[in-house]
Amino acid sequence: MDAPLTLIGSGMAALGLVRQLRTRDAQRPITLISADSGDDYSKPLLSTGFAKRLPPERLAARSALDVADQLGVVMRPHTRVTAIDPSARTLSIGSETLPYGELVIATGAAPRVPFAIPEVVASRVFTINDLDDYRAFHAALESLGRPARVAIIGAGLVGCEFANDLSAGGHGVSLVAPEATPLPRLLPEPLGRVLGEAFTASGIELHLGRQLRVLDSQGSQVAVRLDDGQTLEADLVLVATGLVPRTALAAEAGLAVSGAGIMVDRTLCTSQPGIYALGDVACVAGVNAMYVQPLQASAKALAATLAGTPTQVSYGAWPVLVKTPLLPCVALPPTRPVARWRIEGEGADLAALAEAEDGRLIGFALTGACVRRKVELARAAPPLLVY
Repeated sequence: MDAPLTLIGSGMAALGLVRQLRTRDAQRPITLISADSGDDYSKPLLSTGFAKRLPPERLAARSALDVADQLGVVMRPHTRVTAIDPSARTLSIGSETLPYGELVIATGAAPRVPFAIPEVVASRVFTINDLDDYRAFHAALESLGRPARVAIIGAGLVGCEFANDLSAGGHGVSLVAPEATPLPRLLPEPLGRVLGEAFTASGIELHLGRQLRVLDSQGSQVAVRLDDGQTLEADLVLVATGLVPRTALAAEAGLAVSGAGIMVDRTLCTSQPGIYALGDVACVAGVNAMYVQPLQASAKALAATLAGTPTQVSYGAWPVLVKTPLLPCVALPPTRPVARWRIEGEGADLAALAEAEDGRLIGFALTGACVRRKVELARAAPPLLVY
């Protein structure tokens, strides 16, 4: 019998890996250890649920118990691994010691909160990075008994998607960020500007080019004080200022890590044989791609490796579909220096083509009707990782 496989994590990466592995090996003992509920859900749907007024239970496709039964695994939800001992091949869960044969670390990434949250408003300040977070924020909205006023800090992918979703769900939204336009890492400024115009037209208040100075309590409201002296009043605050790979457990075990994640080779193996990393926590050959398509490609390659056929992961071009129905956006972020952006189109229907010094297409961003060009341009753009 194959050595028992243990996974730390139960998100899209971990469950995708197990599903792939089960097509190759139906009998191998597998244990999933999850710090959260262990329910099976699609993480990208978290930023679409408020417009549809979906309660958390509607987002969960299967409970942890159903996942365990369907995939033939042992599931340990709401359980935290406190240490990894690579030499003994054991995990510590508090005072419990659990042996493993091979180990996959799929602990994902944690929200980055770059400012202090005063205790007086802590119960009204949220991040949403998993289904348990969605449950907490949904409960806070429901407790108000009326449409909420939500201040979102951060205008990146998560901030913009939740701004669109909450506004469509009938809530008032203020979006605060230091950048001049929304989605600055995905959209060049002309395209970010038209997205901002679509947000403003829908009633979303934009406070761009502004820094948060302090959060404070103001009666039943949270006072969001900005660096220009303005104070916004909000029922709830949603912090969407980026993600940081959860590498502490790996670092304490002596594995090679960096600010971009746990360092792995093209077979997803860490610096310690028999231990792999997958998903948002993994930095694959120097690249950390926190998107669905690279995650799926990695899960497929690692499943083949764990089933006995060492396989290097390959990423094709992976356009990011931004869930902002107010103005559809798609982007393929360049992974090398951009010599120039060529802007085509008019109005809200724009295409921005990133070109290298020699004129080659190395990325793109599309808004409005131009998103129809995503397949054509993805085929012309270079892949991120091909081996």
